[in-house]
Amino acid sequence: MFGLSDIIKFLFSFFLIMPIVTLIHLSGHIFFVTIFGGSEKKILIGCGNKLFAFRNIEVRKYYFWNGTCEFKGLKHDNRLTNTLIYLGGAIFNLISMLIIYSLVYQNILDSSVIWYQFIYFSFYIMFFSLFPMYFSDGSPSDGKAAELALRNKLEDRVTDDIFVKKMEDEDDSCK
Repeated sequence: MFGLSDIIKFLFSFFLIMPIVTLIHLSGHIFFVTIFGGSEKKILIGCGNKLFAFRNIEVRKYYFWNGTCEFKGLKHDNRLTNTLIYLGGAIFNLISMLIIYSLVYQNILDSSVIWYQFIYFSFYIMFFSLFPMYFSDGSPSDGKAAELALRNKLEDRVTDDIFVKKMEDEDDSCK
């Protein structure tokens, strides 16, 4: 029922597909930050010491463990723009799931466990980012932050995967 080949598929999914899905999610946030005039944008994949960086994407030692994005300020900073930034990750996850599903459905991509795992992890990240709750460190999920932004009750724009740097902040390794 659950053999060695399943463990290999799981490890492949966990160490390759999950970071790709995380990158897509964080790219959604950065996309809306860019549209609304954010500066000094950066995506951090994982935690720990920096392994390498390419443009504004930094990959950390534990690349498979979460991720975050950073930016400074917005030219267009209001409830709607902040809400779209918080929802951007889930929007990109949803779009990527629909694209992969459509390509498999149209037989452009072969139906395989890789695509099922991609859709699974995308849904997982999308669901838990939208679930309106506070994490143990007190930061809101993207869904909770979007709700608070719409109600104009969000005091600090930091969530579990978004960090707005203040002008005096220096580069931080992991939240």
